[in-house]
Order: sequence, then structure tokens, then C-alpha cells
Amino acid sequence: MRIGGLQKFSLLDYPGHLSAIIFTQGCNFRCGFCYNPMLVLPKKDGNKKDHSLLSEDGLFEFLKKRQGKLDGVVITGGEPTLHENLPEFISKIKNLGFKIKLDTNGTNPEMLSALLEKGIIDYIAMDIKAPIEKYKKITKFTGSLADIKKSVKIIIGSNLPYEFRTTVVPGLVEKEDIAEMGEMIKGARIWYLQGFKPDTDLVNNDLRKVKPYSESELEEMANIARNYVGECIVR
Repeated sequence: MRIGGLQKFSLLDYPGHLSAIIFTQGCNFRCGFCYNPMLVLPKKDGNKKDHSLLSEDGLFEFLKKRQGKLDGVVITGGEPTLHENLPEFISKIKNLGFKIKLDTNGTNPEMLSALLEKGIIDYIAMDIKAPIEKYKKITKFTGSLADIKKSVKIIIGSNLPYEFRTTVVPGLVEKEDIAEMGEMIKGARIWYLQGFKPDTDLVNNDLRKVKPYSESELEEMANIARNYVGECIVR
């Protein structure tokens, strides 16, 4: 597993649980507004070595010291499902007694199904980037968009707690897009609309000039979204 980073403690990323966050390296999306360019583009800014920042041995030494102190582990990226050894990696963490939350972009429904079949994940969060017709423009993804829809169906049909979430970037996702995105995940339990934060390093730093939507604009979008899902929360 290529581990690009570790956040040792979070109260926010796994609802209801104290968790650590493992960041895997590598992604098949190139969303300009991504806050983790060092994971998506590990060779950017003169870094010529594509290597993990943390060894698996070092990671598991840390996790063993946190047994009984942390409830769960969030595995995010990048895109974790790109890694073929993800089931084995998660199983090792699960065997230490931690609950597992997986963050995904939904491009690998086969991996999602395999993880669910093994019963080794406890919570799933999937990003919905845009209406399906905008996906290729926003993410630069060259694979099958049908896989996105398959993953949505798998997640909604699972017996696990889950969430969908969208980072709402002016110029990329507009108010009129919310209904189309709502149709994609219609009947879902919960959908988070996340305000865009331009004040950090991004995959495309030109977007740092973009003024985020106001709280009232985000709430208008959430009101539209609530016609399609059980609950929509702005964060």
C-alpha cells in the first residue's frame, strides 16, 4: 500500500467515532479543486520520487499503540480502491479491533462489492462530483461513468451507514445542477454539500481566485437536494 500521509486524530471524519486518517497515494481523478495535490500528483513541484511517506510497518506500529484509544480508522486518498491489496490492508487494520470508514470516488464498484462481501468496512463515504454529463470535464476521468452509477446503487443497497458528499465550487457546480445530482442518488439516506475552500494548495491553483458560495446560497441548494434524499446538510 502506498501511504501518502497519516492524521493521527480526528473528531470529525468518522461520524460518532474518534479516528485516525490514512491517506493513500494516487488517484484516477484530476479535480482542480482537490485539497490533496500531494496525493493526486505526488511528483508535482520537483518531487521526482513516487514513494510512500509512511511505511506499513510504521503505520501498524502506530495503530497498535492506539488500540483502545481510537474507535476507527478512515481510509481516504487519493482513491483507495485503486490499490489491489486494499482488502488485505483493511483486514489487517480490522484485526486490531478498529472500525473502518472508506472514502471513495465510486469508480471501482467491483472493489466496493468485494469489501462489502468480506464484511470488513463499517461506513462508506462517496463523493458526487457533478451531474454525470459534467464528470469528464471536472474530473478528467477517462473510465466508465456507468461505474459511478453502479457504486451509488451498491452503497444505497448496502446495510451499512453511508453518506454522499459534494464540494460545491462556483463555475463547476451550479444551483441548477443540484436536481440532476439528486436524481443520481435519489432515495439516499444523507447528502452533505460542502463549501469550497480556496485558501489552500489545490490541484489547480487558478481556482484559488474563485469566490465560494455564501451560506445562504448553499442552503438554497440544500433545499433543492432535500427533495431527493432523506437529509441534506451543509458543512
